[in-house]
Amino acid sequence: MALCLGQVFSKDKTFRPRKRFEPGTQRFELYKKAQASLKSGLDLRKVVQLPEGENISDWIAVHVVDFFNRINLIYGTVSEYCSERTCPIMSGGLRYEYRWQDGHDYKKPTKLPALKYMNLLMDWIESLINNEDIFPTRVGVPFPKNFQQVCKKILSRLFRVFVHVYIHHFDSICSMGAEAHINTCYKHYYYFISEFNLIDHSELEPLKEMTEKICN
Repeated sequence: MALCLGQVFSKDKTFRPRKRFEPGTQRFELYKKAQASLKSGLDLRKVVQLPEGENISDWIAVHVVDFFNRINLIYGTVSEYCSERTCPIMSGGLRYEYRWQDGHDYKKPTKLPALKYMNLLMDWIESLINNEDIFPTRVGVPFPKNFQQVCKKILSRLFRVFVHVYIHHFDSICSMGAEAHINTCYKHYYYFISEFNLIDHSELEPLKEMTEKICN
């Protein structure tokens, strides 16, 4: 029997502290609206659509932070099985390998163990979503002109977590009874990026068969 989300993805195993929205802000109200829609049982294709009268950048910001929290939680749950011995390369099977580059400590694409890659990835995303110049939280402060490009990069790299977890740790996910939960999270993510064209679909190739199976 599948366990409930709270049992499967324990907050104690969260890879990074959850990013929260400030109560009373527009972003917080949008987040509550999105969560209510998710829990209502509505078609996920409809859940991701921009609510009438809302700002698209706010809507994208809310979802990027939410996906960061959820995917962070999923990886945190399987991270004990993801070591330098079991996953010496950040990959998705034999065909896909992901190398880390951030323009600072890693100026060139660098081959890393999956766990190290994930640590750097979560640090990088956290630094972006906590940056007021990129994800402003104060009323009246506009998003930067490159906001959607930054979000596309974040979402593209978060997709790699799905790739690694599905291909290398899915047995662990199934043994926890969490398959339905990760599938729902992935479907939500997939419908959202598709709705707003936030990822080049060629990048989704590693999970093409699985996507066709659960998202169509």
